[in-house]
Amino acid sequence: MRNLRFRSAATAATTALVAALALTACGQSDAVGAASKPDTTTASTASTSTPKDEATEKPQDSTGENAQTASNNNSSGKGSSSNKGADKPSDKSNARTTCTGDNTKVTVTNVTRPINHLLVTATNTGSKNCDAYYAPLLGFDDAQSVTQINEDSQPQAVVTLSPGQSAYASIALGGGDGSPTTAAYKLSVSFSGRDNQGSVGSVANLTLPKGTKTNNDTSVSYWQATMADALTW
Repeated sequence: MRNLRFRSAATAATTALVAALALTACGQSDAVGAASKPDTTTASTASTSTPKDEATEKPQDSTGENAQTASNNNSSGKGSSSNKGADKPSDKSNARTTCTGDNTKVTVTNVTRPINHLLVTATNTGSKNCDAYYAPLLGFDDAQSVTQINEDSQPQAVVTLSPGQSAYASIALGGGDGSPTTAAYKLSVSFSGRDNQGSVGSVANLTLPKGTKTNNDTSVSYWQATMADALTW
């Protein structure tokens, strides 16, 4: 019985020794593995916690380039609708003035129909539109007053002449059914102002066609837009 107990005790001691050695070996293996395995947590932390060099890693402003471009465009007058409008030349097509002897060429000619009539033509020689107001103010030779105006010939609107265009007025030498009897040689033509309070600008002095005669009833029409309209009076 003693021998059996001794063997049992010896066997138990041996088993305990083997288990201890196995535990020791496992501990050493884990220790070695732990020592050889890199600490990824530590490396990652070190990488993210390292501050950037502001001189070389300056954050990019997403609007910086566009803002600079807009600034450059504005300073050069480009890229802005207001600047484009400012650079656009002003429209002078509606600029107007009064027709006078200074900005028109005035002529007087004979016509075959109707009889005893002359035609006065004023052509805009300026660079702006001009308005021919009322009727031409006529003076034959050394007359002390202007020739009477046929009020029935007043047009519906003021005649406006673009550069190069003409206005027309007819002179009825006989004054209706009468016959002209007084010889005339010179004719002065003046222009009325918008307020119809006398003449404006310089006077056009013309030589009348040979054989021109007038009488006390001689009259002139208002300025008309066409020759045909003028010669109806």
